[in-house]
Amino acid sequence: MDAFENLKNEIDAQNVELIAVSKTNPNERITDLYDKGQRAFGENRVQELLDKQEQLPKNIEWHFIGHLQRNKVKYIVPFVDLIHSIDSLKLLKEVDKQAKKIDRKVNVLLQMHIATEDSKFGLDKQELIEILEYYTAAPSPFKNISIRGLMGMATFTEDKKQVRKEFRSLKDLFEFSKSSYVLHDAFKEISMGMSGDYSIAIEEGSTMIRIGSMLFGSRA
Repeated sequence: MDAFENLKNEIDAQNVELIAVSKTNPNERITDLYDKGQRAFGENRVQELLDKQEQLPKNIEWHFIGHLQRNKVKYIVPFVDLIHSIDSLKLLKEVDKQAKKIDRKVNVLLQMHIATEDSKFGLDKQELIEILEYYTAAPSPFKNISIRGLMGMATFTEDKKQVRKEFRSLKDLFEFSKSSYVLHDAFKEISMGMSGDYSIAIEEGSTMIRIGSMLFGSRA
């Protein structure tokens, strides 16, 4: 049994979705996992995602997991299944604007800054509150986006207690959002956990793990 089958067996019973992070990997390696039944793949660069979407099977669910510039939104809105990395109200408005042009509703996650590293993108709690207040206003200013939950990345450290604390903080923010605002039932996703820390993430409530090196090996 290979790494993919082992991982699927481990998480399927826990109601956790696997996003295979295929960034920088060639199409043949994506096809290998596709042939084993994997459908959700994550990319972090717009041009690479566009190239792969054009060349690979059309029933692949593409997840955009990297930092997204507003001027690139229009290219992925027509087909992307879920954008994990909404880190500003301006970006959210741009996704809604571009989705409206093609009469499509786009699913997004709000990216929270939960790590100690300054280099990681994401919202703080006050920025989250501002977005949710705007999103839940009546009448809603957004017609073409659906906020499905939150995403976060833990600090890159061997300190498992630190990682657990950060994942727990994301779960707390999710619960706060759910209880404090009138959010639809579709607000149910917590995207956290990667190859080195997914087990802790699942224990702390993750519904979606983003796995790259465990499935594809180390990137060049």
